[in-house]
Amino acid sequence: MGLLSFGSLKSEAQINLNINLSSQPEWGPTGYNHVDYYYLPDMDVYYYVPSRQYIYQENNDWVWRNSLPARYRGHDMYNSYKVVMNTKRPYLNHGNHINKYSSFKNKKGAQNSLRDHRGDATPQRNATPAVKSSPARNNAPANRPNNAQKGNSKDNGNRGKK
Repeated sequence: MGLLSFGSLKSEAQINLNINLSSQPEWGPTGYNHVDYYYLPDMDVYYYVPSRQYIYQENNDWVWRNSLPARYRGHDMYNSYKVVMNTKRPYLNHGNHINKYSSFKNKKGAQNSLRDHRGDATPQRNATPAVKSSPARNNAPANRPNNAQKGNSKDNGNRGKK
């Protein structure tokens, strides 16, 4: 009769908690520990938190800029509605976002801003995003060319593809 020996089985769980609350803009909504992107339905613009850049269409290309186009410079970011998106390159699903979030246009004052609630220690929604991350993404930032940090980049839909 053979002898079976079982060594001790060790189970390890790895938790990767990525909090970027201090990187979020003061006009961002309260209640999220981590945000990759905001979609701003009033202007039809995205904002990428890690690089602090706005993403919008210009001549049918998605461009990344450090500031909004002139037509939006007077826009009140604190009172406009922001949709949190923790997905990779959400602007590539732009058509869906227009349909899904059009009812949030001109919805002023519906969210509290971080500026007014920085003293709150507990997030209201415990980082539950309006659009959930895909499990395969694992909260890694989108791959972007180095010049994207300079505010002069474009994305033709191939950005971040390997």
